[in-house]
Amino acid sequence: MRSSKRSLLLGLIFVCVVSLSLTGCGKKEAPAAGIAPDNDETRTVEHAMGKTEIKGKPQKVVILTNEGTEALLALGVKPVGAVKSWTGDPWYDHIAADMKGVTELGEESQPNIELIAGLQPDLIIGNKMRQEKIYEQLQAIAPTVMSADLRGNWKTNFKLYAEALGLTAEGDQQLAAFDSRIDNFKSKAGEKLKETVSVVRFMDGKTRVYHTNTFTGIIFDEIGLARNDMTKNAKDTFVDEITKERLPEADADRLFYFTYETGDGKASNTEQEWTGDPLWKNLTAVKNGKAYKVDDVIWNTAGGIKAANLLLDELYQIYEV
Repeated sequence: MRSSKRSLLLGLIFVCVVSLSLTGCGKKEAPAAGIAPDNDETRTVEHAMGKTEIKGKPQKVVILTNEGTEALLALGVKPVGAVKSWTGDPWYDHIAADMKGVTELGEESQPNIELIAGLQPDLIIGNKMRQEKIYEQLQAIAPTVMSADLRGNWKTNFKLYAEALGLTAEGDQQLAAFDSRIDNFKSKAGEKLKETVSVVRFMDGKTRVYHTNTFTGIIFDEIGLARNDMTKNAKDTFVDEITKERLPEADADRLFYFTYETGDGKASNTEQEWTGDPLWKNLTAVKNGKAYKVDDVIWNTAGGIKAANLLLDELYQIYEV
């Protein structure tokens, strides 16, 4: 009899131990490091237009900038709605496959409020420089977070977007990976970093030289690429609009140029006119075969983390490192 009772008791203890191991002794497990908790906690995010409370981890996100779209995709978040790419139909080629089924919301400068409201988002991400005037309307639809500007400052914006999404750890990992690539390029390029660089953009009826406070300029500065005198003397001016007579000022050991073509051929005509001019052909970079035509989307217009990594890919090839 005692033997039976003892066997029964041991059996009950065994069942209890197994149950406790499966349930974690009745305690809720902490989320794994780097993963945002999927709960209803409310947090406050400070941004360019003030403070916004965001509940839990947003599931239906509307994004109102091109560089913001890249940020979301890099963080594994597919928006329910996004403003169209500046020169895409409606998306840039390098993100088109990831944007299938996303509602196009018009231009950055004038997103469609009714479409945004119809999507019933639980988070809207925008930019003060673009959408300050409609901030209150957006905030009435859903919690809205806005970055301050778009002039090359993609890393600061990326951190804000990651925080708003509840993905700060993931965002930090992405930025650390990019910084590691920058360091790798610097170490491999060596003496080539001392070669001066210049950036020229052709547009409809005008030509610009881009300096340090731009998408390319900030990346070039991180790498430590030497700049020509025109850029070093530019101070706070982020671009100079030049005439053909000033082309020699834009010369450098390596010259990168791109064309903002919107589909009417006018910017391409500017490019052909200028690159066919004797002043262009006489530039040191051109004569030495170090004038490189690159993609305007990747090198300027998209302005986000995906474009930044693709730009680095091209630099590795161009510098043969």
